[in-house]
Amino acid sequence: MGMMQEFKEFAVKGNVIDLAVGVIIGAAFGKIVDSVVADLIMPVVGMVFGKLDFSNLFVVLGEAPAGTAHTLDALRKAGVPVFAYGNFVTVAVNFIILAFIIFMMVKQINRFKRETPAAAPASAEPPPTPEEVVLLREIRDSLRGASK
Repeated sequence: MGMMQEFKEFAVKGNVIDLAVGVIIGAAFGKIVDSVVADLIMPVVGMVFGKLDFSNLFVVLGEAPAGTAHTLDALRKAGVPVFAYGNFVTVAVNFIILAFIIFMMVKQINRFKRETPAAAPASAEPPPTPEEVVLLREIRDSLRGASK
């Protein structure tokens, strides 16, 4: 079998396609969560803590060139090392929300799987007894008969 044929079989397997769809949906879902955190949650949190913008919380770790604005973007463009802990807080909140949503989705999927067990057909007969078991029972019965 040629390498192209093997690759084709691998690429069109259901699991690979399911994974690709999951990655694409996950990326789009990540953008939604980013927007929820940046546009809805962090402004409310910032307002609670005194009109604070977490994305601009940082500590300058080096000398800023003269005339450079004291903003995170301007300092980064100037090549000044900064400890941007506010950005980390925003990303951490984003991760916690995303992890919680995924946890809730997996929990619901597991609940649905438990609620629909595979029911055996009502008219199904029990499987036949294996031949080894039948032979062992015959031997047992004949030994019982010989001991009487």
